[in-house]
Amino acid sequence: MDTTVIFPMSDSPAVSFAAQALEQAGVAVTAALSRATHVLFPVPTKAENIPDGVTVIGGNLDFLPDGFPKIDLLRDEQYLAENAHLTADCALRLLGDRLGVAFRGCPVLVIGWGRIGKCLAAMLKALEAAVTVAARKPSDLGMLAALGYKAVAVSEIVPEQYRAIVNTAPAPILTEDGDYLQIDLASRQGLAGETVIWARGLPGKMLPESSGALIARGILRHLKGGSA
Repeated sequence: MDTTVIFPMSDSPAVSFAAQALEQAGVAVTAALSRATHVLFPVPTKAENIPDGVTVIGGNLDFLPDGFPKIDLLRDEQYLAENAHLTADCALRLLGDRLGVAFRGCPVLVIGWGRIGKCLAAMLKALEAAVTVAARKPSDLGMLAALGYKAVAVSEIVPEQYRAIVNTAPAPILTEDGDYLQIDLASRQGLAGETVIWARGLPGKMLPESSGALIARGILRHLKGGSA
């Protein structure tokens, strides 16, 4: 870690905040690429302008050749779990801005019982929304019932019953528009229609300081020998 020198490859707010947090933790950050041992990209990372001779830090780095040194935060389970909470927080803000009604009693469907779905459902429940969670697996439907959620199988969704639908599942789910708000958070769009808001990468856009701090924690954990 003492020999690590990081060059931010982007001026995005999240990367800037991550660089600040790393400096505060004692990691060297440089404005000269020639001095860098590591380069920091936004998460997820696009396959462009990748320099040689350095370790790449970012997310979704499978496009790099085998053996290319990298820290892929989107393969870090702890990062993914914490980022799911930030994503759910952002989704809640989107819902609040666009619903036009209070959350209390508002019928909202969350599709998917993964990391983001669990976080978002808990937040909506805490706000007393009439939240329903759609899942495919019988074990997930059973767990939802055990935790006190209203649950529905994905194949039995009736979209018109809800004021808003938020998808977290990266697979085709609904194919038509309706008179309800639709937000898709999945890496592959599961909702189809002209009114769907496909909202990817929300933490870096809406919560850049929190996102940057999370990126920095993931990097520090890796540099100290943790998993990443």
